[in-house]
Amino acid sequence: MKELVLTIAKALVDNPDKVEVQEVNGERTTVLELKVDDADKGKIIGKEGRIIKAIRVIVNSASAKLDKRATIEVVE
Repeated sequence: MKELVLTIAKALVDNPDKVEVQEVNGERTTVLELKVDDADKGKIIGKEGRIIKAIRVIVNSASAKLDKRATIEVVE
């Protein structure tokens, strides 16, 4: 999952070298914390959150196929 989010995020931003993904494992859910440059946050979130919602749908579908749960949070 981490590599999937990293690949998608790097393709969307202007500063791909500043993209970081931290994986926090819980009992049932894995939280992927996405950190990007301040100038690129708008590109990751998109208008009305459309891009981040689309990324979450992709991650949810991929994690469901593996019988796991995963969510994405954009952190500062």
